[in-house]
Amino acid sequence: MSKLMSTVKVGPYEVSHRVVLAPLTRMRAEEGAIPGPLMAEYYAQRTSKGGFLIGEATIAAANGNGYLGAPGLYDDNQIAGWKQVTDAVHAKGGRIFLQLYHAGRQSHADVQPNGATPVSPSAVAHGGVAYTATGWVPSTPSRALEVGEIVDLVESFRKAAERGVAAGFDGVEIHAANGYLFDQFLQDGSNKRTDAYGGSIENRSRFLLDVANALISVWGSDRVAVRIGPSGSWGDMHDSNPEALFSYVAQQLDKLDLAYIHLIEPRVLGNVDDESKDQAPVAAQLIRKHYKGTIIAAGGFTADSAEAIIAAGDADLVAFGRHFIANPDLPERFRNNWPLNVYDRPSFFGGNEVGYTDYPVYNAEAAAEAELAAA
Repeated sequence: MSKLMSTVKVGPYEVSHRVVLAPLTRMRAEEGAIPGPLMAEYYAQRTSKGGFLIGEATIAAANGNGYLGAPGLYDDNQIAGWKQVTDAVHAKGGRIFLQLYHAGRQSHADVQPNGATPVSPSAVAHGGVAYTATGWVPSTPSRALEVGEIVDLVESFRKAAERGVAAGFDGVEIHAANGYLFDQFLQDGSNKRTDAYGGSIENRSRFLLDVANALISVWGSDRVAVRIGPSGSWGDMHDSNPEALFSYVAQQLDKLDLAYIHLIEPRVLGNVDDESKDQAPVAAQLIRKHYKGTIIAAGGFTADSAEAIIAAGDADLVAFGRHFIANPDLPERFRNNWPLNVYDRPSFFGGNEVGYTDYPVYNAEAAAEAELAAA
């Protein structure tokens, strides 16, 4: 029997299979960072009964955006839009976690309130980009956060988590990977602080753990999760000792009895476009040594490699991005070994329904007729 298609517990929830919709920045929110009917349709299409979805990176503080068109939950006006999404998912029998993020230095003044300077742990130059009305542009040089501002951000995440409850989500995930603000605090290539939030691994992890505990105060530990990317280099990220850093982070998170840890494999920026060169998932192998709870792995997986990592015990579920974009019925395609639609990369970020809600589900009858016609 396929382990990928078997049931599993995620926090308090029974999930009917282990194919997870990854949190995917699609930049289709309406004015005011509010999800609209198009977003609700997109998530509903990718919901299966008993399936598990993770919502796209959602802005937790007014100065946290890095992408025009990203949704938010930093304002009460955004709750109703997200309620459309969660209602659509629940109507089809699925579960969905909110993912909260702050872009930090991966931003531009054009997407900041009143054109303000983006914030970060330290004002370190980097080669990151943001998405504005003029397209992808180099990030605006950032300024270092003051200690009081860090404390305020912890509260911003707590309030955003409360709005997530009102919006009908089933849990919440902290996005601490991909070169965004939490990742910037964790890795010493971007964190040059000398106060309580910099220097030692313990200090660099403080912001993440403070926010995790703030979210636990809202949701309870078994409905809170964290996404990390050991050895991730997106956004000019690097650390002098990533194994020690992320081992410590995993050990601390293990104490919190979370719903899960969500890991991004470093191969996501390597050769994943050529799936014949599938790499071993190194992040999960490291973190499993230090984290006893549920692990979701992501980054360049196929059905076969997902099956393998679950069988090996290094992960319990696998999140899919590009293939779930192009195949709204991805779990059923895996279950039945049906062929996959080809994804259209140019339509990944921003736009309308094209490349978003217009991918077809598999039609077995039509496929059989086509095979007969070709015979």
